[in-house]
Amino acid sequence: MFRKILVAYDGSEGAKAALRIGIGLAKSLGTELRSISVEEHLPHYAATIGEVQDAKERVDEYFRVLTKDARDQAALAGVELQTAIRQGHEVEIIVNYAKEGGFDLLLAGYHGHSRIFERVMGSTAQSIIRLSPCSVLLAK
Repeated sequence: MFRKILVAYDGSEGAKAALRIGIGLAKSLGTELRSISVEEHLPHYAATIGEVQDAKERVDEYFRVLTKDARDQAALAGVELQTAIRQGHEVEIIVNYAKEGGFDLLLAGYHGHSRIFERVMGSTAQSIIRLSPCSVLLAK
């Protein structure tokens, strides 16, 4: 059914749910599992170069720990998870990574941005569904 599964992983609750589903599917189907994490852009306005470097170091450390935890979680289930971290626009990076990697299934988190809109799908999820080259499963 699915040969290659990609999880868009940013550490949000929805992304954690997507990772758990991906690990379960990879284990039961014996498929390849990868994750892609996308670093947001650095601050547009900074007083010093040091401020930008500090922000970059914090972002790098966050994603280093995030992807290590994801690999550890997969390993506990007996699944190998290959992780990648890229910089740029999250939808563009995720969709292009899925296209280039020939993935069959893309898992992503679904999350609202406020109480008013918590039942409304986020614009990132909508764009991923619209542009993805493969089937998409959103997790809550």
